[in-house]
Amino acid sequence: MPLWWEKMLQGLARNDLEAGKPKRNHGKPRNAPQFDARTLLLQMCGVDLTRIDGIDVTTAFKVLAETGADLPRFKDAKHFASWPGLCPGTKISGGKVLSARTSRNANRAAQALKMAAVSLRSSKSAPGAYYRRLCARMDKGKAVTACAHKLARLIYTMITKGEAYVDQGQAQYEEKYRERAIKNLTKRAEQFGFQLIPAADGV
Repeated sequence: MPLWWEKMLQGLARNDLEAGKPKRNHGKPRNAPQFDARTLLLQMCGVDLTRIDGIDVTTAFKVLAETGADLPRFKDAKHFASWPGLCPGTKISGGKVLSARTSRNANRAAQALKMAAVSLRSSKSAPGAYYRRLCARMDKGKAVTACAHKLARLIYTMITKGEAYVDQGQAQYEEKYRERAIKNLTKRAEQFGFQLIPAADGV
């Protein structure tokens, strides 16, 4: 980013917070800004968006360049994620869903978030585990869009609530997924008059 970018971002700062140590140290990206953009991003938003795996400074600025940092103008996280076209469509006729495909668009925020989603393929974070689980049950294009949608919601929540993001990690994500799956299976079994019984160890 050129010098005028730095001056413009300084003018958008809303606080004097200082960014701490980066969460990850994967080296400096080829197109990374030549100034402390992470601190300026923090001063604009009040939160460090780069704490989310997959979201680096460049990605965050691309999203905010499209949406602006004043996210409360969006009704909720769903509306924010829908704006760049990351929500499923709802083509319905006669009460039947004909298509849930997302609409194609050239929104740069959506493109940036999709690239961020793809970068999670080997991440040991909760978003990384989420992305790989999606890829295991649907085609890659849909998985990328769904994961980009989740990243958009995380960004919205962080900025509007002023909450720091704390990654639960891959292991905890998998455990919570297992608990939800067991709960759903138990409920379905009860609906049909059955009862789930855990298998004995070694069986």
